[in-house]
Amino acid sequence: MNIEILSAGAFESALVQLEADERFVSEAGAMYRASANIEIDVTTRGSRRSGGLLGGVKRMLSGDSFFMSTYRAEGGRSGEVGLAPTQQGELCVVEVDGSTSWICAGGSYLGSAPGIDIDTQFQGFKGFLGGESLFFLEASGTGPLLVSAFGRVVENEVEGSVTVDSGHVVAYESTLQYRVTKAGKSWFQSWLAGEGLVMTFTGQGRLLTQSHNPGEFGKTLGPKLPSRS
Repeated sequence: MNIEILSAGAFESALVQLEADERFVSEAGAMYRASANIEIDVTTRGSRRSGGLLGGVKRMLSGDSFFMSTYRAEGGRSGEVGLAPTQQGELCVVEVDGSTSWICAGGSYLGSAPGIDIDTQFQGFKGFLGGESLFFLEASGTGPLLVSAFGRVVENEVEGSVTVDSGHVVAYESTLQYRVTKAGKSWFQSWLAGEGLVMTFTGQGRLLTQSHNPGEFGKTLGPKLPSRS
């Protein structure tokens, strides 16, 4: 299996090259092209732990797709699948090595190898207050994990603590913990700075962030759109 990132920049996509009988899983609707010998199976279950119908509902609450698609190269030949996220931005391939799991926030999950189990992790109200979702997706096991960002994606090596503005988290290793706090010393200072709430990560591990906030973009764009008739 090989994953190639195409069109570097704001409109990146991924080309997943599969050997004969190899499989790859993605959120439904991510595929934009595939070889003629690629078999596609759409289901609510994306892995052994994804929980069928209930798993699909929890993925919706995390901002991801209810259905998941599994692609397999059949006919004894290799094949390829082109995948792209809904929002424009960069993609990142994370090699999950089994030593720790990755937590995907804000609908950033795009696809993964079949050796990776996808489950939902309840964040409670701190996820909601942090501008994210009540549920995040947890990716564990081994193999490549494909995530998407709105804008540029940056990998941060956390040793101690780092603060991220809400809505800018893509994914992080489960060795990190976070808490939601105010940006300034007081709520008034946070409001004046236009920041509000931030997420402070502590521990040691990798953290992927995105340069743009899709929620704030929607708030800016929404009032400029014509009203529905």
